[in-house]
Amino acid sequence: MVRLNRIYTRTGDDGTTGLVDGSRVSKADPRMAAIGDVDEANSAIGAAVALLDDGPVRAALIRVQNDLFDCGADIATPGDDPQALRITPAQVAWLETAIDAANAGLQPLTSFILPGGSAAAAALHVARAVTRRAERTMVAASASATLSPIALSYVNRLSDFLFVAARVVNKNGADDVLWVPGGSR
Repeated sequence: MVRLNRIYTRTGDDGTTGLVDGSRVSKADPRMAAIGDVDEANSAIGAAVALLDDGPVRAALIRVQNDLFDCGADIATPGDDPQALRITPAQVAWLETAIDAANAGLQPLTSFILPGGSAAAAALHVARAVTRRAERTMVAASASATLSPIALSYVNRLSDFLFVAARVVNKNGADDVLWVPGGSR
């Protein structure tokens, strides 16, 4: 169980922060940028959850939010500690199953769609875009630090799940806003 007695520690006042193994890195370290972007994706998902009624999409998103805490811990753990909290292949497989199940009830796309429709779907599209940024930041961080390829796969699948979830929330695609190439001409 995690117990937080104090919110501030003053240990980061010098511009550094601690990793899971106790080592300290700059808050500008690429690994910390990746953790920050994963946290922002989690927050964007939370904003979407706040717009949804109880149901399978909301329940799945709450599970994803918990998984993203695991992802942050994974990124914050240098080395190969077999006891470390890591994103697992089972978490990636669960996302793939959720994508397939949600997509099965949708009409095939005949056009790209604009991020929008309902407020909840628009929030999910924002979360998708933030998740894509988190993925790019993780890839950049992996140039200087060893990051879990499974965590990267999870974040890649997550953006796909958020896209499909937005379509489900948009009345199974009925309220999707189709892209009109060249605008309204």
